[in-house]
Amino acid sequence: MLQHLSIQNFTIIKQLDLEFQMGMTVLTGETGAGKSILIDALLLALGERGDSKMIQAHCDRCTITASFNIKQLPDAQQWLAEHDLVVDDDCQLRRILTRDGRSRGYINGQVVPLQLLRELGGILISIHGQHEHQTLLKTDQQRILLDNYADHDALVKEIAQVYAVWRKTQEKFQTLTAESQQREARLELVQYQVKELAELALQENEVAELDKEHRQLANAENILASTQNAIHLLAEMEEGSIISSLGKVQNLLAGKNDLDAKLTNATELLNSAAIQLEEAVAELSNYSERIDLSAERLHWLEQRLSAIHEMARKHRVTPAELFGLQQRLSEELQTLLTSSTRLEQLQQEMDASIAKYKTIAQKLSKSREKTAKQLAAEIEKSIRQLGMPGGHFAITCETTATDQFSAHGLDRIEFQVSANPGQPLQPLAKVASGGELSRISLAIHVLTAQKDATATLIFDEVDVGIGGGTAEIVGRLLRKLGGAAQVLCVTHLPQVAALGHQHLQVGKTISADHTETEVRELNKDAKIKEIARMLGGIKITEQTLAHAREMVDYEH
Repeated sequence: MLQHLSIQNFTIIKQLDLEFQMGMTVLTGETGAGKSILIDALLLALGERGDSKMIQAHCDRCTITASFNIKQLPDAQQWLAEHDLVVDDDCQLRRILTRDGRSRGYINGQVVPLQLLRELGGILISIHGQHEHQTLLKTDQQRILLDNYADHDALVKEIAQVYAVWRKTQEKFQTLTAESQQREARLELVQYQVKELAELALQENEVAELDKEHRQLANAENILASTQNAIHLLAEMEEGSIISSLGKVQNLLAGKNDLDAKLTNATELLNSAAIQLEEAVAELSNYSERIDLSAERLHWLEQRLSAIHEMARKHRVTPAELFGLQQRLSEELQTLLTSSTRLEQLQQEMDASIAKYKTIAQKLSKSREKTAKQLAAEIEKSIRQLGMPGGHFAITCETTATDQFSAHGLDRIEFQVSANPGQPLQPLAKVASGGELSRISLAIHVLTAQKDATATLIFDEVDVGIGGGTAEIVGRLLRKLGGAAQVLCVTHLPQVAALGHQHLQVGKTISADHTETEVRELNKDAKIKEIARMLGGIKITEQTLAHAREMVDYEH
């Protein structure tokens, strides 16, 4: 429910803070006092279009803040959760307009696009009375009202879920079907590529290992010659080999460290060098005996590497990337080979979804048709009490073609009305009279309010064109509706105003340089005076006050 409305610098409202109660709240006042301005301000907070002309003169900005309690509104709580906004029992919508034309919207203090304000606003409040705010004129809303009245929540959710599954499966099927048109050509190419790569039989990391071995074999003769020359220089020269020369040096210093201990370190190093040289010669000899000089192996390596490089060039990859390409092509081949099977599976899944969908849709259609007759009869009875004695009302349930699926079933629901005898039934959207449309809306919402997800209903001058006993009936319906939902009603009729649980009087103060709207909540005495004003003419008499008192004191 709407708890609080704060308005700053909006048209002729400087500062206004209003607290609202549950039940039926009436707004009254002289013509031109600004009753509709309050509704316009609330609409702005709910995301309706605004411009800088709405800002009070000599001000830079206007701010509208609407606070709601959504403890009993699970749809609003779910919507907030789905949009990652703060979910609590209280919810605040704020709108700021600035003189430079900028507009900002907030939900629970977080900046949001105006579209989100409008979406949430549609869940929180339903406004009736002016054509541009009539959600009831939309056939989608008419279907929702009928489903809510019939307790179709479970069926509607189930058919929406089945529809979503079917749509997702259909999209997969269509995508795979489109791909399959090029599948044969691609399959032939991939099969050929996989076959030739399989014949190459490339192993993981094989290219690096082949390169390493090829470098060794290609340089084997040079390595062998260098190894043998090194052995010759170290040990095999007839005169002056390194080892023999080192032996001579060792002989020259032999025993000298006994004479001078300072030579000990040098002598030990020479002895160690001699041992290491002997070991190096042994290692070189063993290596030269084991070195592979196979020309056949070298030739095979060169052919193998050539084949690999040629295949890599063909596929426009490096030799090192060839193995990974082979794996990817093999996986693609498996996908192509199984795509026909997948198409058959998807078709079976679609057929199953369609069968389930039709079963639920038929059940939903039968229930809608049955409930439509009942609801239409009750609405017709109600509108005849509301100044439309010859009115007729019907709800049509037209079942669309069984292949024209939607998330809400196969039915097109439309409210139709004939306001006067002899006139044919026409869609509700074609009703010309705003007053008739408002009263029809009132009748519908009184009957469906117990199951309506919207907790706050606003009726802007639903009493246009009626009076007398009909006006009292309108008031009673609104008060009855106030027992199930929060009702805000802008009215000119004392019969309606007298039945409000809360009464707000809108007035206007005029000074030399500005005009300002003010609103005050009336106590019982003030309410009686306001009802008397609405009943009387220029002068309010004691008789008028007595009549007003009688209307207010009436046991509702």
